[in-house]
Amino acid sequence: MLKQNLQLKLGQKLAPQQIQLMKLIQLHTLEFEEELERELEENPALEKVADENAEEDYSKADEEYENEGNESIETDFDVDQYLYDDEPSYKTASSNYSADDEEFDNQSLLTEGQTLYDYLLEQIRLSNIDDEDLKIAEYIIGNLDTDGYLRREIKSIVDDLAFSQGVYTTVEKVTDILENYVQKLDPPGVGARDLRECLLLQIEKKVSSNPSIILAGNILRNQFDALANKHYNKILQKYDIEEEDLKDALDEISRLSPKVGGNFDTQTITINQEIIPDFVIQIKDNQVIPSLNNKNAPTLRVSDEYKEILTTYSHDKKSAEHKQAALFIKQKLDAAKWYIDAINQRQNTLLQTITAIVKLQKDYFLTGDEKNIKPMILKDVADITGFDISTISRVVKSKYADTPNGIVYLKNLFSDSLTNDDGEEVSTKEIKQHLQEAIEKENKRKPYTDDALVGILKEKGYNIARRTIAKYREQLNIPVARLRKEL
Repeated sequence: MLKQNLQLKLGQKLAPQQIQLMKLIQLHTLEFEEELERELEENPALEKVADENAEEDYSKADEEYENEGNESIETDFDVDQYLYDDEPSYKTASSNYSADDEEFDNQSLLTEGQTLYDYLLEQIRLSNIDDEDLKIAEYIIGNLDTDGYLRREIKSIVDDLAFSQGVYTTVEKVTDILENYVQKLDPPGVGARDLRECLLLQIEKKVSSNPSIILAGNILRNQFDALANKHYNKILQKYDIEEEDLKDALDEISRLSPKVGGNFDTQTITINQEIIPDFVIQIKDNQVIPSLNNKNAPTLRVSDEYKEILTTYSHDKKSAEHKQAALFIKQKLDAAKWYIDAINQRQNTLLQTITAIVKLQKDYFLTGDEKNIKPMILKDVADITGFDISTISRVVKSKYADTPNGIVYLKNLFSDSLTNDDGEEVSTKEIKQHLQEAIEKENKRKPYTDDALVGILKEKGYNIARRTIAKYREQLNIPVARLRKEL
């Protein structure tokens, strides 16, 4: 049985302009330039001012259009009634979901390259191998990961060959093709099933009477666990050698690559990082002065020519074609006005945010010493600027600042706080800096354990638990003491 009922619901919906503003705020300089050029191409009613009086012209043009409004253009029909029947696709295509949930890596330039898969196929097809074995070899190559390893079980490959390729074979046959064909291809080490085999394949390609290479091969073949755990005394006793001999062998092993597929890319592209700072930080008379990158502050205006065209087309109330033309032009003019407003809001938001960050981290910008980074979270900046925390998050996302001490990633300036023995709040970055310095100065023959590091930092006034030391050490990508041991 159908029922009708009435419900009153309070909801919040983002307008297209708000969505556009949020997208612009989170873009870094390179992306912003691309977005600006795209908008200029798509909207002929939008113009970039390039002369010396750009700011004055822009402000004047913008003010004229705002004062002029829709009523200053005499039209014989109401173009507004057409505007929202079919909204422009570039406005409604935006998603209302938070951009914080997206992961970007858009600071890249893409160039064509060759995949590891294609490179290996070229070689195997030129080798002396019969057709059935070639199918198996190609299938093995197709199962290699981006590092060049075969992570799958041979038995699984045998089953897949039977079901998907119609090739019935055995584990012994596939293993033979892997070891005698695929693992013989370039780069050395490809087709390995684990790290040990990968390094061993590379060292065996070095046909040499060099004692260091021979010893390195023996260590990889017979003492890999001792090597991985840095039990050097065990290796010294096993082969009855001097420390210098072991050092030479370890040098040979260190030249081997654990990821032989690292020079290739699976999507036929190679990525070159390029960073253009979004902010410029200057020091004058002991004052920190923040500003936007010039590329981040274009001057735009609404086209006078398009406003004149709208006036011309709107005078003809009889022609349907002229009505459609007037509708199109007005949409473009409105879009241009919206875009200029969004750019102005973006610039204002970015400048206020970086000003607040500079205020909180003045000592760091003056000295460039990471120990002077004060505890700072997004809420601290939001409290100063009055913006929402999500807005601050979008501003600092993927943004860099050019400072007198080098390029700084803004997110690296944010950290939690801990209280030292004097009752002062200190940044966790400061503690990590002291931790890293202590490890760099340690005796590599007897590296500090986490318990020893607790004592060292306690002497500096930081009373931290061992598990916290372990957490910070992992965040700094520093291994445990046993793996830091050197001869």
